[in-house]
Amino acid sequence: MIVLDASALLAYLFEESGHEIVAQYIEDACISTVNSCEVAWRMCRDGVDPQPLLQQLERTAIEVIPFTQTHALYAANFIPQTQRYGLSLLTADTVWSQLVG
Repeated sequence: MIVLDASALLAYLFEESGHEIVAQYIEDACISTVNSCEVAWRMCRDGVDPQPLLQQLERTAIEVIPFTQTHALYAANFIPQTQRYGLSLLTADTVWSQLVG
């Protein structure tokens, strides 16, 4: 299963650079509720009602994974590895592939 971040899903939805790559994996993908929130935030920021998009997301093969306290603790453990790169958890930066790949 491929884990999508918000940037990947937004690229796919808006046919931005890299959307073709995301399209190849969309049928076997999941996204966290945190990242789906970021997608909704972007839609609101751009003056678009996110509700239809989120409803459409629920009808796709993309599995939406709740972000739990356990996930938060797991993610926090990445801080020592990511701090020197200035990464946030919500990024599509290629440095992530070097850290977790």
